[in-house]
Amino acid sequence: MPNTISRGFPPSAFDTLTSYGIHPVLARVYAARGIEEPGQLEVDWSRLVPFGRLKNICQMARFIADAIAARKRMLIVADYDSDGATACAVGIRGLRKFGAIVDYLVPDRFEYGYGLTPEIVRLASAVNRPDILITVDNGIASVEGVAEARWLGMEVLVTDHHLPGDELPDAALIVNPNQPGCDFPSKHLAGVGVIFYLMLALRAELRARAAFASEKEPNLAELLDLVALGTVADVVRLDNNNRILVHYGLRRIRGGRACPGINALLQVAQRDFSRASAYDLGFALGPRLNAAGRLENMSLGIDCLVTDDESDALEIAHQLDSLNRKRQEIEANMHDSARVLLGDELPVGHLADGEIQPRNIHSLSLFDPGWHQGVIGILASRIKDKYYRPVIAFAPGSNGEIKGSGRSIPGFHLRDALDLISKRYPGLLLKFGGHAAAAGLTLHARDFEKFRDVFEQTAQGLLAPADLKHVIETDGDLDESELNLELAVQLTQQVWGQGFAQPTFSTCFCVVDQRVVGKRHLKLKLSKSSNKTGDHTSEKRGRLYDAILFSSTITLPEVIHAVYRLQVNEFNGNSTLQFIVDHWSQADA
Repeated sequence: MPNTISRGFPPSAFDTLTSYGIHPVLARVYAARGIEEPGQLEVDWSRLVPFGRLKNICQMARFIADAIAARKRMLIVADYDSDGATACAVGIRGLRKFGAIVDYLVPDRFEYGYGLTPEIVRLASAVNRPDILITVDNGIASVEGVAEARWLGMEVLVTDHHLPGDELPDAALIVNPNQPGCDFPSKHLAGVGVIFYLMLALRAELRARAAFASEKEPNLAELLDLVALGTVADVVRLDNNNRILVHYGLRRIRGGRACPGINALLQVAQRDFSRASAYDLGFALGPRLNAAGRLENMSLGIDCLVTDDESDALEIAHQLDSLNRKRQEIEANMHDSARVLLGDELPVGHLADGEIQPRNIHSLSLFDPGWHQGVIGILASRIKDKYYRPVIAFAPGSNGEIKGSGRSIPGFHLRDALDLISKRYPGLLLKFGGHAAAAGLTLHARDFEKFRDVFEQTAQGLLAPADLKHVIETDGDLDESELNLELAVQLTQQVWGQGFAQPTFSTCFCVVDQRVVGKRHLKLKLSKSSNKTGDHTSEKRGRLYDAILFSSTITLPEVIHAVYRLQVNEFNGNSTLQFIVDHWSQADA
């Protein structure tokens, strides 16, 4: 297990928070995340950053309002991940509320790749014949695609949140919190958040035109369940603005007011909507929605989120669930072949808990001709988590090309590294894009070994030895009095995510019982006991706790040091406390 340290927190902040009645464990967790007074935890809608802070948003709202009045045809071009799918659904549902003529198109990742490419523009022109293209969760790098659209007589509105390149597309208007000259303070807004903000601006514009004088004004809060799902699933930083959006989205879901698609996805994932959490959005709904874009076409996922028919939504959700199971099988096979590649090529040192630590290697680039292009991103993420190195996994593309998907560690900005490589070695990268933690790229297959060497050289130049030491921050130990269902429920009800990390704790446990379940996971009985002699009789051990260690069947030693999370386990109508063990190592007996 990597080294662990406890997050420090200002005692004054802890004292202030507890003085307001906040649970002591939550108070120290909040204080460690920079919360100094209860007002910072407020998620009142009035604290949401006003839409007018987004550059060009009012002009874009006027543009769309004029288009609605002129009965112009609009087409949303979406990305094929959860953020793109939810952003598309928000755009479709929102624009139709306002009377727009709008449809959507999502590129097939295997045929057209990412973004508004010239090829997808020509397809849109031939099939849909729109007057206006609206990109969601993409477009900021689509210089050639926007030029093609304009040449074919279509206007383009870009809504995106990704970092721009050196050149911006010549679109009619761009709304992106990360574009030059935009002072919107929440730079971590997801693509679905950007299009939701545009709907707020459009409603204000139509309100000013007295468009709702004879009819009820659309309630845009009905879109917040989609905003919450896309925001959490895209793993953007949960700053206060994003936490407000997710909070209100979860409140709608828990209140039974989600759209049929989200309710159906919760049902097939066997999650209780009344207890839905950010964890459910990120690890139960997100993967099922993403499975459509990874293996087939995200149109299926968008259809699930757009339909108002509950039976249709449930039928599609079952198809998505089936695709996700297939994705899991493909991923497991790819992971097995990755182990072979790593075993052949990687100098390693074995740790006590079965994990492997690379030696003298700063990055990992892997390619297998049998890998699935839609799953390499997940594979790269799993390998990055295991070896704590920037990882790029490649799969075959077309025309002698290979497609890569990368995941990085703190201290190594992946897109900037690829940009550096593109400048030092012109022509090596055919395409690339992304951000600090994740990126995609395309190479000629013949250039893989050259890229692997160049990427390693770049990593060696940018990463210091300290950057390669994986240190896990935890929220310390918990007393027996604190290990209870009540605390688990309180933790589950909060909005946690990237940049506002879900609390993890670090404790030594006696392993009283262990057994393999589902052929892949370890079900445990743990005792938090001061006795570390291996004597686990009822007189010597403390209270027993249920725990699970996912994706591991290694027999654990009698005493372990564990990093874990508290979970409310729902079974047969009963709620019990369960630990999710994320990391472990053998503790001194």
